Amino acid sequence: MTELPALVQALLTSEPYPHHPSEIELVQTQMSFIFLTGDYVYKVKKPVDLGYLDYTTLERRKHFCHQEVMLNRRLCPDVYLDVVAISEENGKFSIEGKGEAIEYAVKMRQLPQQRMMDNLLRDNQITKEMIARVARRVAEFHQEAETSEEISGFGDLSILVTNTEENFSQTEKYIGVSIPREKYDIIKSYTENFINKNTRLFHHRVEQGRIRDCHGDLHAAHVCFSNGLYIFDCIEFNDRFRYSDVASEIAFLAMDLDYHRRPDLSQHFVLTYEEVSGDREMNQLIDFYKCYRAYVRGKVESFKLDDPHISEEEKRRVLAIASRYFELAESYIMKGD
Repeated sequence: MTELPALVQALLTSEPYPHHPSEIELVQTQMSFIFLTGDYVYKVKKPVDLGYLDYTTLERRKHFCHQEVMLNRRLCPDVYLDVVAISEENGKFSIEGKGEAIEYAVKMRQLPQQRMMDNLLRDNQITKEMIARVARRVAEFHQEAETSEEISGFGDLSILVTNTEENFSQTEKYIGVSIPREKYDIIKSYTENFINKNTRLFHHRVEQGRIRDCHGDLHAAHVCFSNGLYIFDCIEFNDRFRYSDVASEIAFLAMDLDYHRRPDLSQHFVLTYEEVSGDREMNQLIDFYKCYRAYVRGKVESFKLDDPHISEEEKRRVLAIASRYFELAESYIMKGD
């Protein structure tokens, strides 16, 4: 495991923060360092180029911090507070202090971890009523979400093929690591065949205005029940991943409920959304998009295996998670046979 950058080490102490927190917890993703400080969360983007995102310059990180705040305020207006500068003077770092900015962070109100949907699922505390509440909120969000000729263009088959082929090309290096060759080939073949056989359906989705500026990363860890319903951490770094068929978005959370071994809640979520939105046609695409989304989750977890800042112990856990998502992706093919 590579030593953490000097800035990250500094932000694990209370001194740089304006409210001087007594406890600080670091959470890492492939693209960010996230500092939980009790009252607030500070999210610092890593200077990485992953192909589908580029945070390699300070100006780009600043831009995407502002994008993140703007887009997430659609569903969490009172959680995403601001973009704050981090400065350095005489070797000391300061958040919202004086001096020239050497980095930027998204500042958020900290939501209680124990009230996140993924944690509540593990404790068997999610009810059908709670799931229906999420379905109704997402249906309302999709109805209000922006669409246009440009956004609808992302429902074109060429974009869909680009997205799916990118999945497979980016996971070739993990064949034999997190996904067996046979499983990779089965999922790839199924995906290509389904798209070829359902071109008319995909075109009709575009004509019906079902391609929207969605959340893009709707899974259980991004939903919180705490004095309200919060759906946060949407994709800001690549419009292509956010402009999608609403069916793909619904399939994402439905798939994650399956991952948490609650197919009953998954089905209830889909049925409630269908009832509220009136989108009956969506059901023809759910298993396809569940397979796609499970594969994406397996891919993203696999990427963490290359992160030098993640410990070997954590990578063993990540490998197990990635493998299980790939297994889940294949299960939707078996279901359809």
